[in-house]
Amino acid sequence: MNIPEPQSCPECKSTLVDDMQNGEIICSGCGVVVADQIADFGPETISSNLEDKMKLARATGQTTYSQHDLGITTEISLGTKDFSGKTINHEVANQMHNLRKWQQRIRVSSPRERRLANVLAKMGETCDGLNLSKNVLETASMIYRNLDGHVDVKGKSVVSITAATIYMACKQCAVIRSLEEICRGMCPAKDVKSKTKLAARYYRTIVMEMGQFTAPVVTMDKYISKIANMTQTEVRVERLALEIAEKTKDSSISDGKAPNGIAAAYLYVASVLLGQNVLQRDVSSVAGVTEVTIRNRCKEILTSYKLKITLRPSLTKN
Repeated sequence: MNIPEPQSCPECKSTLVDDMQNGEIICSGCGVVVADQIADFGPETISSNLEDKMKLARATGQTTYSQHDLGITTEISLGTKDFSGKTINHEVANQMHNLRKWQQRIRVSSPRERRLANVLAKMGETCDGLNLSKNVLETASMIYRNLDGHVDVKGKSVVSITAATIYMACKQCAVIRSLEEICRGMCPAKDVKSKTKLAARYYRTIVMEMGQFTAPVVTMDKYISKIANMTQTEVRVERLALEIAEKTKDSSISDGKAPNGIAAAYLYVASVLLGQNVLQRDVSSVAGVTEVTIRNRCKEILTSYKLKITLRPSLTKN
């Protein structure tokens, strides 16, 4: 039922003003409330970016799979004042404390919810420590939720299953991270080897259960870009390395060899051709291979192909 809105104040014939916060129509002259049931013409969630959308949203923010309750739970604050700013008495404060305590218990009432909360919390901490994007975190959360419905993850190591899930998410999002790097950011140095081995076994289980299509092969250019960014190599060196990799992608150079070693060799060859000072020691430490491996891969590239580079002369005045 629509209530017709008056055009002017019935008392003094002054202009009417809409008070959207209180849902009233008041007179600008005498201040009388003409109507107290008006349509809400407040801001909608129509905006050009995420920040404005969150500001204009009427309800809560967006849901996230990185929290076990999808981020839509209601939390009781720790404050000692009510909504109007008045201090609550001692009895009400104790009552709110008990309600808060039981609410936290109910949120993770079952063992499955507790396990899900622990894994997702560890996943969020790891992604923050490794500077991984939110896209990787959400993808890893979805993978674990799907895995929890197909495979019994009860009794599995939280660190290893989290590392395997993040590794799968990195592959899906075309982010170069190894299992060892992920485990190194989650556990002490003495446990990295054992946790990495266990995470590799969990990863194979995820691939078999979720299907091969969920683990795409990361191309060589991703490895080259990662090593170039970590060694702060010039852009033109990276471009030449990518071009050499594109020209030689149909060969058997990379058959049975680690992709990070091949990528380091491409980058080192490009730096030598352009006369840049890039040390094998720096490239090998970033790529996770030895200097001997880089030299062997460079020898294979140079013996299999004849590289010719044409430089444009610089237009400098003497």
